[in-house]
Amino acid sequence: MSEQNPELIAGRYLLVERIGQGGMGRVWRGLDQQLFGREVAVKEILFPPGLDDGDRAVLLRRFTGEARAAVALSHPGVITVHDVVEHRGAPVIIMELIRGQSLAAAIRDRGRLPVRRVAEIGAVMLDALAEAHGARIVHRDIKPDNVLLTKDRVVLTDFGIAHLADSTTKLSHSGIVIGTPHYMPPEQLEGKRPTPANDLWALGATLYHAVEGRPPFDAEGLHALAVAVFTSPHHPPVHAGPLIPVLDALLTKDPAQRVGAAEAAEMLASVLRSVPRADAIIGHGPTNEPAPETVPAPAPEPLPAPTSEPTPEPTPEPVPAPAPESVPEQAPEPPADTPAPPTPTVLDSGSAPRAPRRPVPDRPTFPPAPVPVPPPAPVPPAENQVTLDATAEREHGGRASSKRPGLTRRSAVLGTALAVLTTGSVLTWALNLDHDAPRGGAAGSGAGDSAVTVVIGVDAPLSGGLSSMGVGIKNAADLAVRTANESRHVPGVKFEIEALDDGADPAKGASNAARFVADGKVLGVVGPLTSSVARSFVPPLAQADVVNVSPGNTDPALTLGPDWAAGTTSRPYATYFRTIATDVDQGPFAARYLHDSKKTKVYAIDDASDHGAALTAGLTAEFTKLGGTVVGTEQVDPAERAFAGLATRVRSSGADAVYFGGYYDTAAPISQQLKQAGVDIPLMGGDGIFDQQYLTENPRAEGDLATHIGLPAEETEAGRDFLTRYGKAGYAEPAGWYGPYAYDATWTLIEAVKDVVTANGGTLPDNARAKLPQAVAASSFDGVTGRVAFTKDGDTVNRRLTVYAVNAGSWTAVTSGSTTP
Repeated sequence: MSEQNPELIAGRYLLVERIGQGGMGRVWRGLDQQLFGREVAVKEILFPPGLDDGDRAVLLRRFTGEARAAVALSHPGVITVHDVVEHRGAPVIIMELIRGQSLAAAIRDRGRLPVRRVAEIGAVMLDALAEAHGARIVHRDIKPDNVLLTKDRVVLTDFGIAHLADSTTKLSHSGIVIGTPHYMPPEQLEGKRPTPANDLWALGATLYHAVEGRPPFDAEGLHALAVAVFTSPHHPPVHAGPLIPVLDALLTKDPAQRVGAAEAAEMLASVLRSVPRADAIIGHGPTNEPAPETVPAPAPEPLPAPTSEPTPEPTPEPVPAPAPESVPEQAPEPPADTPAPPTPTVLDSGSAPRAPRRPVPDRPTFPPAPVPVPPPAPVPPAENQVTLDATAEREHGGRASSKRPGLTRRSAVLGTALAVLTTGSVLTWALNLDHDAPRGGAAGSGAGDSAVTVVIGVDAPLSGGLSSMGVGIKNAADLAVRTANESRHVPGVKFEIEALDDGADPAKGASNAARFVADGKVLGVVGPLTSSVARSFVPPLAQADVVNVSPGNTDPALTLGPDWAAGTTSRPYATYFRTIATDVDQGPFAARYLHDSKKTKVYAIDDASDHGAALTAGLTAEFTKLGGTVVGTEQVDPAERAFAGLATRVRSSGADAVYFGGYYDTAAPISQQLKQAGVDIPLMGGDGIFDQQYLTENPRAEGDLATHIGLPAEETEAGRDFLTRYGKAGYAEPAGWYGPYAYDATWTLIEAVKDVVTANGGTLPDNARAKLPQAVAASSFDGVTGRVAFTKDGDTVNRRLTVYAVNAGSWTAVTSGSTTP
C-alpha cells in the first residue's frame, strides 16, 4: 500500500492517506465505497520479519478469528470494528474513524492529567473491559497508546493485536516480547495464559501513567524492567491522591489477590464522588501528531463526568485531512447555558511543553522576615524525637509530593486504617498496663526527681519540603517546656516533649496519632502544621480524648464542620483547638483591604480546591457587601499554564484588581500573563501564594498582594521577647512564622495541666486526659501572639492577619489587622 498509489481493499475500502504507524501496523484513513463514502480507519497488520509460511498462516488464522470476535462487541468504550479482511496474506481491520487523540499523546503534550479526569477515563475503560471479558475476549495490550479520547468518549482500540504479538513470540522462538512490558503484569511477562486479570493490571498501569506522568515501573532494558515488575513495588504515587488505593489494588502482583472488576468499579465511583468536578478541567492545545498504534486526529476534548452533565468544551483544531465537518481553530466562548458564576470553566490552550512541576507545599517555604539571632550553640535533638522520611504535601487542595521507603502505599493505607481502628483497644492497654503512666503525685519539687512527668506530643514535618517550619514548631514547643520547668510553673509536674515527624503525609500523621494515644504519658499534642495531615490526625486523638492544639492548619471544616460554607456549623471534634486564624478570615480581610485601597471592581479566580474556593467565596461576599462589584468569577485547572484567554476576559471586564484563591504555582503564570497582556492591575491572593517561589517564577510580580494568617512576631513586644529568648536558647533553626503560635499552643497545654492539678488539690488525677479538653476550652491568657482564648468551636479569638505586597522583588508587610469572630 502507498499514498502515491491508493488501493482498494477487499473491493470496497479506498485508502486516502496514511495517518499513523506503529510497530504492529499502519493506520490509514479510508472511504467505504459501498456505504456512500463513509470514512473508516483501515489498520494494516504488519507481521514481524523472518516468519516462515507455516507460522504466517497460523498467525493469520488465529488473529482473524479473534479480531472477528471483537466485531461482536458493542460498547461506546470499545472501538467499533466494521470488518476484518485479508489483503496480500495479512489481516486488515476496518474500524470506525475516531477523531480524537490517544491518551499517550495527551500525556506527552500536557504531562500528567488531573485526578478526576483519570478516574473518569478509568471508569469508562473498566466498563468497556467488562463487556469484552463477558464475551470471553481479553485485550492483552492496554496502554495509553490504545486509549483514544474524544469530546464525549473514551475508546479502547486494538482488541486482538496483542494475541498476534503473543503468538508471534511463541511461534518464532525469538525470545522477544512483542508489546509494551511497562504495562504487562508479571504473569503475562512469564508467558502464562492470559486472563481478565491481565487487563486489570494493564488498566492500573495506564491510569498510573496518566495521573503520575510516568509508568509505574521504569528500568534500563527489558530484563531490568521485567525484574522490577516481578520483584519490586511500583513507584509510590505522588499526585494520585484518592486514586492511590485503586492503583495499588490494580497493580497487585499476584493475579489471585488482584482486585476484581466490580470492586475496582466501586473504588473508581468512590473517587468520582469525592473529587470535585472542576478537578477534571484540563487545557488543550492543538496537535497534528498522530498517536502510534491508533487512529490519530485532533487534540482531545475532555470527557463529561459519567454521573453529571458534560461541561461545555471548546472543539480542537483539526488535523490537516478532509473531514465531514468543519472545526473552528479557536475555542468558542462558553454557550449560554454554561453554569453561572462563580464556577464557569476556563480552558486556555496553547501551553508550551514545560518541565515537570515541583511539589507545592501548603505553607510558605521560607520565613517571611527572618529575625537575626545570636550564633547558635549546638543543641542535641530531643530525647524522644523520631525522624522519618518526608513528603511535602499541599494543604486544602490535596496535591502531594511523596517519597516513601519500604512499604507500598496500600500497606501504608491499611496500616493507617488499622491504627485508627485499634485506637480504642490501644488506649485501654496504655492506661491500664503502662506502669510509667502518670498516676498523680504530691506537689512541691517542681522539675525535681519526684515530679510527675507529663509528655506533650508534637507532630510536625521535621523532614522534607516543610521541615524548616516543622522544626521551628518543635523548637518553640521545646522552649515553652523549658520555660515551664525552669520556673516550676506547675509544681510537682515535669514536662517533656515527644516530637514525631509527619513529613506532611496524612498517612504518617494518622500513625503518629496512634502512637501518641498509646503513650499514657502524653496528655496533649501540639500540631500538626498542615490541614491535610490534620484530617487524618485529629479524629483518633478525639476518639481517645487527647486534646490537640494546632499552631498552623487553617481548614475551617476542622472546627466548623463540613457544611460551614453553606452556613451550617457543627463542631466535629471537642478536643481540637488552634491558636491561628483560618481560611474563613482571609477572603473578607482581603476584600476590606482592596475596598479601602479604592478598588471597586474585582475579578475573582480560584483553582477549584477547597482552600481556593473558600477564599474566593469569602472575598466576593464581603466585597459585594462593602459596595464593590465582582465583575467576573472563574475556576482554572491548577495544572494549566497558559492563560491568554483569561487575560483577555479580565481586560474586557474593566477590573481594577484580580483576586486568586489557590497556590503560587498557578498564580504566578496568571499574574505574569495578565501583565504581558497589558492588564496592569494587582493580583491578590491568600497565604497559598505568599511564597518565595511566586517571586522566582513571576518576574512581573511587583505590586501583587497576599494575605497571611497571623502577625510577624517582631511587630509586638511579646513577640520580640519570644524571639530573643528563642535565640538565646541556641536553636540552630529559626522559629519561622509558626514558631510563636506553637509556643502559645504548648503553653495552652501547660496552663491546662496547671488548672487540672490545682482543681485536684495539687496532684495530677488519673483521668487527666479526659479533663484536659475542658481546661483548654476555658483557657485565657496573654501569649506571645496576643490574647490566647478559644471560641465555642475551638478557634482562636485572636484572629489577626497581615497583608504583604511585592516591593522591589520581595514580600513586604503592608498592614496588619484583626477580624471579629
